[in-house]
Amino acid sequence: MPRGRLLRVLGVGFGLAAMIGTTIGAGIFRAPGDVASRLPDDTLYLVAWIGGGLFALLGAIQIAELGTMLPRSGGQYVFARHALGRYAGFIVGWTDWISTCGTTAAVSIVVGEFSGALFPSLQGRASSVAVLIALVFAAIQWRGIRWGSTTQNLTSALKAAAFVALCAAAFALGGHETAVTALLPRPSGMALLTAFILALQAVIYTYDGWTGAIYFSEELRDPGRDIPRAVIGGVFLVIAIYLVVNVAFLYVLPVTRLAGEEFAAGAVAGAIFGPSGDTILRSITILAMLSSVNANHLMASRVLFAMSRDGLFVRRAEEVNEGGTPTLALLLSAVAAVLFIVAARTFQTVITVLAFFFVANYTISFVSLFVLRVLEPERERPYRAWGYPWTTGAALIGSVGFLAGAIAGDTRHSLYALLLLAVSYPVFRAINSPAR
Repeated sequence: MPRGRLLRVLGVGFGLAAMIGTTIGAGIFRAPGDVASRLPDDTLYLVAWIGGGLFALLGAIQIAELGTMLPRSGGQYVFARHALGRYAGFIVGWTDWISTCGTTAAVSIVVGEFSGALFPSLQGRASSVAVLIALVFAAIQWRGIRWGSTTQNLTSALKAAAFVALCAAAFALGGHETAVTALLPRPSGMALLTAFILALQAVIYTYDGWTGAIYFSEELRDPGRDIPRAVIGGVFLVIAIYLVVNVAFLYVLPVTRLAGEEFAAGAVAGAIFGPSGDTILRSITILAMLSSVNANHLMASRVLFAMSRDGLFVRRAEEVNEGGTPTLALLLSAVAAVLFIVAARTFQTVITVLAFFFVANYTISFVSLFVLRVLEPERERPYRAWGYPWTTGAALIGSVGFLAGAIAGDTRHSLYALLLLAVSYPVFRAINSPAR
């Protein structure tokens, strides 16, 4: 095959599966306890989850236009490079690639740890299991995009079925909580506003990952139609899933019982299933994590492929095999994930620093939309962002505000991120090659 060619064989179903794979993970199991502790009121609690979903929807509307306007695989890197230049693309691409590889490692470690709890023979071997999981999914994708997409569809379907089963059990077996729980003070005035913003931050992190489809834009059979349906429709789907899950949680336990629970879903499962709750929940979590491993491998390899094609990485990383897989890009992504797993004690700091760039990359994408509307007004746009420029401005302001909150809430790691940004330019100059 010609170097740099991907196969146009994917549809909107894969886009939804990729979005579910990257979005719905451990966050929905952990975030409810944090949100409930800040907003110990059923109505406020659910409003925060709706608000986070609406913010994700605002972003999805903008990303859908960029994705259909520039239907090239590689994620938000593609938009930043086209609108703002090679250095902006370099920053977005490298931080996105490293963060995605780190996420692969993080969810693989969760699978390893939970497998040890379920199977005594695997206890103490969490890292080995995590490495095996990362390599197995990379090997599956090596066969080609059809293997990767089939695996993504299957694992995402299993994840959705597991959540449906958990919610059904909650409504069928829950609702019997009779223990008296202490009432937590409901904030008011400025305290309520602050609590709502902090709760919203936790919720927005849980929604992160809704951009999954744009990493495969040129592999979709009809990107002009499939990208808006996958990105926007996927956000609506996740909003619905999160609301049903949280209503089910509240049906089983009052919000005051959820408050402060580090693993809220575990408390809910324990209330429903008793001693078996931990085993059931760990099994559901493993199912949820497997689709995330597969999706993150797919996404990371596409980012590195796109950067290589544009001369921002070694040329061989743009080579694609007969199955439509950028093999060297996939290999390097798998190796990076394994290195993160091996260095699990230290890589958490790296991921915390790079989490700063998740929101920064969204901000850059929204700026890119404004720039391209001015510089390329005549370019074909199969989908136009609804409500532009007001919705775009709201998404941009929200991202900047969220970024400011992240800096204020975690100043040390944010400063590390800014330092990384400062030293990235000489690295960019050292590896940069003329555009092809």
